[in-house]
Amino acid sequence: MKDYLVLISCICFLVFLIPGRFRKYFALGGWASIIGYLFFELPYYFSINNFMYPAIALLSVPFLYITAKYLLRDDPRVMQISTVAAVAFLIYAPFGYIPALGDWLIAAVAGQTSAALAAVGYPVTFEAWNLMERNGFQTEIILACTGIQSIAIMLGVAWGVQSTLKQKVAGFLLVFPTIYILNIVRNVFVITAYTEQWFPYLPEIAGNGEFGYESFFWAHNVMAELGALVFLVVLAYALFMIIPELGTLADSLYRLYRGEVEGIIRPTTAKSEL
Repeated sequence: MKDYLVLISCICFLVFLIPGRFRKYFALGGWASIIGYLFFELPYYFSINNFMYPAIALLSVPFLYITAKYLLRDDPRVMQISTVAAVAFLIYAPFGYIPALGDWLIAAVAGQTSAALAAVGYPVTFEAWNLMERNGFQTEIILACTGIQSIAIMLGVAWGVQSTLKQKVAGFLLVFPTIYILNIVRNVFVITAYTEQWFPYLPEIAGNGEFGYESFFWAHNVMAELGALVFLVVLAYALFMIIPELGTLADSLYRLYRGEVEGIIRPTTAKSEL
């Protein structure tokens, strides 16, 4: 079911890009489907002790309510953020839904990660085309390990607003190589930390019953996730410098959602800043 929700979301956002009087409903269907996917994924996230995505799922409920409210009003701000999401799906879809293309990217990232690991003195062997082994610990490279989601999202941010061709090219040159290279660094860090057992701490929090999982948890679910979050904020700021319209959109969206949240929390005293 959850895989169908991602597909439905993708289709809805792509149809949203086609001009028409009903496009706002497709945007709403896209947001609702992707948020539904987050909730269907909760058992998996809890099984690997990943609490960032459950937190995102919880926060997505008021986001969906506010977004739906203003989509139905044809508000240009939520139409714009929906365009960002649609462009991101347009970039991600070929890799997510064409197996040959997705496998090609996985194989490329696996090979480059292996080469980088060997270069820093932690060589691995391949048990399968995308399965690495070192010190008895195996790590599988999947599509989520390629950085394509982050690349698609940030290119959606860069290309989902009105900008010049020069700005779009500059955005691509900033986003793609930066995220791709840093994702390889991230993979090297996580695999090394896991296979060398750098962080075997607090198994009651970080363990899942699998021997040595604690090091993977701290490296992947905590350090790499927080590092990626900080990096994406910095990258977004850099994009704002290249494409000033993004800063204007971000500020207007912040005011919109903050005003609505304040109105929910303090309905009798909050004043909208829309």
